[in-house]
Amino acid sequence: MKVIKEGGHRLFEKDQETAQYVSKILLDLETRGMDAVREYSEKFDNWNPDSFELSQAEIDAAVATCNPELISDTDYCQHNVRTFAEAQLATLQPLETEIRPGVILGHRHIPVESVGSYVPGGRYPMFGSAQMSIIPAKVAGVKTVIGCTPPSGGEGPFPATINAMHKAGCDRIFVAGGIQAFALMAFGMGECDPVDMLCGAGNKFVAEAKRQLFGQCGIDLLAGPTEIAVIADDKADPDLVATDLLGQAEHDPNSGQIAICRSEEFARKMLAALETQLKTLPTKDIAEVSWRDNGKVYVAESADEAIALSNDYAPEHLELHVEDIDYYFDRLTNYGSLFIGEETTVAYGDKSIGTNHILPTGRSARYTGGVWVGKFLKTVTYQRMTEDASVKVGKVTKRQCDVEGMLAHSITAQIRVDRYAAK
Repeated sequence: MKVIKEGGHRLFEKDQETAQYVSKILLDLETRGMDAVREYSEKFDNWNPDSFELSQAEIDAAVATCNPELISDTDYCQHNVRTFAEAQLATLQPLETEIRPGVILGHRHIPVESVGSYVPGGRYPMFGSAQMSIIPAKVAGVKTVIGCTPPSGGEGPFPATINAMHKAGCDRIFVAGGIQAFALMAFGMGECDPVDMLCGAGNKFVAEAKRQLFGQCGIDLLAGPTEIAVIADDKADPDLVATDLLGQAEHDPNSGQIAICRSEEFARKMLAALETQLKTLPTKDIAEVSWRDNGKVYVAESADEAIALSNDYAPEHLELHVEDIDYYFDRLTNYGSLFIGEETTVAYGDKSIGTNHILPTGRSARYTGGVWVGKFLKTVTYQRMTEDASVKVGKVTKRQCDVEGMLAHSITAQIRVDRYAAK
């Protein structure tokens, strides 16, 4: 491997300064409730409404300001997300099997009762994120989805976001952002029942808040600043690869980008194209910092080395701009979502194609996938057996318990052996 450009570290979860900052705010929010929510909302978002929850009339008014094309396009995107979620749900079947005569084991998929969905707004009003958490939850069978989204410039909610949240099936919508929004959903604050699970992407403060609230409720995953990796061979288009890297760089100064090229010649062409595009990029002020600080360009000597580099990086998004797609597809294992061929791009997954964009970052793709309908289901097991089977299992169980010294456990087995053997 040859390093053409090296960028910064990206394991934001280990940022102790952020952890301490978020911990202090969460403690204050838990202690003082809605008074603290209001204080932080005014401080961070210049937002101090009479009520943080939108009424149906306010929702209708926001939707009414959206132009017909926006509503139609949102419907198109949500249809894709819902269709894919329904197809995923269809693969999750209950199971019951008799593993030995009279010993019947099974599992069921039970939806969680309530979910708190966060739709980020920060630098960009990412209203497309609404369907990514709300729709899979509703398809899974979640009864109540509480939604939070930050105000737009201190002037209230972004209408397109409210339209998307409402159409996706959100049961209650609150206009609150950041750490205070997650605290509101997790603790309830007297405004709603505390949710069973938190879901949604955001910046490093949002990711840290979710990490610290885990246990109070469940979380989907730690989705922090976005990442992209592109594997490109010499048949790829350097201009297109550069475009896709910059597409993610505009998200956040902390975004991560890596290009794994198969030759130095291609890497140099791609870099030149990227620098040219950057000069006229409308969001240059963010993308330039992100690329400068976090962008990486490596040259792999072989396809296997490129695969190894990518699997080690474990990117949130991974694009394949290669000729031998099947070779890579069969061997790549660590990524949040895979974009195969130049015909697709991360923006399709973010906005419209139907796969989810709430994905693992910070190398957590090594052990988890992204949000999908299954995230909102608890797979629980059950067992039942005949009296004869209980005798056979009980004898083995008693002996195992005796060896461990767990004598009360042993008695629960022996009493059944005695009761059913006598029959």
